Amino acid sequence: MLKTDSRGRLSPGHAWLFMNSSFPEFRAPSAVERIFNRVFGWLVGIGLGFSYNHLLQVRGRKSGRLYSTPINLLELGGKRFLVAPRGRTQWVRNAEAAGEVMLKKGRTRQRFRLRAIADGDKPEILKAYLENFKREVQQYFPVAAGSPVVAFEPLAQSYPVFELIAA
Repeated sequence: MLKTDSRGRLSPGHAWLFMNSSFPEFRAPSAVERIFNRVFGWLVGIGLGFSYNHLLQVRGRKSGRLYSTPINLLELGGKRFLVAPRGRTQWVRNAEAAGEVMLKKGRTRQRFRLRAIADGDKPEILKAYLENFKREVQQYFPVAAGSPVVAFEPLAQSYPVFELIAA
């Protein structure tokens, strides 16, 4: 866990962690995580899971094939956001190329255009995402859930975030 001062700034002993971003561009899932994602994705696809669980579907940027992955949809301030806790994953790259995604849950499918969020606007969204889904995603964040917004500022460039806009 990172230490912050009374104003929420990183202590000098931890600030070096974020200089020149040492985070990998993509944090690959383990074999167990890949199996879990397949099974959980199938369950979400048939309509099971929490209200924030959806199956993200996006066309491959090279193959044109439809790819699916389970996601946690963040609703904040009346807007919907996709956050990629593993970094620039294949779904992120495909979504950027396609400019749109589909969210599926059971028989319901919704198509959305994407708006990439600027790094300066990400800290509040990342904080809310981690606090809402800490059980599932804490392992992908070097700061603890409950950390102040400023602790997320140095992390912003490592986490793609998109606002979903109804198509």
